[in-house]
Amino acid sequence: MFKYLNKKRGQSTLEYAILIIIIIGALLSIQVYIKRGIQGRLKGAADDIGDQFSPGNTNSRITTRTISNTQETNYGGEATSELLEDEVTTTNKTLRIINTDQEYWGVSHSASGQGQIPQNPN
Repeated sequence: MFKYLNKKRGQSTLEYAILIIIIIGALLSIQVYIKRGIQGRLKGAADDIGDQFSPGNTNSRITTRTISNTQETNYGGEATSELLEDEVTTTNKTLRIINTDQEYWGVSHSASGQGQIPQNPN
């Protein structure tokens, strides 16, 4: 009777080992596809971030104004320049998006009906 139980125990252990080997083999074989899926989602997210700025449809105006008070002297062929007051520099930047009807603002794919393209903030 004990010999019969030992054979069954050995057979069960062998079956579990084969089952574990099959599961590990299946996971290793689909590893490439899972990796490709994750990389595809990351690339899609990075592409969506990159589409937010369109250099062809953006006008920018940058104005820099510098004010300084200097005194220049020329004595014996040697020129010197002396700064009398602190220099003041002012920079103004204005960015405006043109051709907003051709711009892609992103679409939300939700079931609540909010899949509309957002309106231009300008």
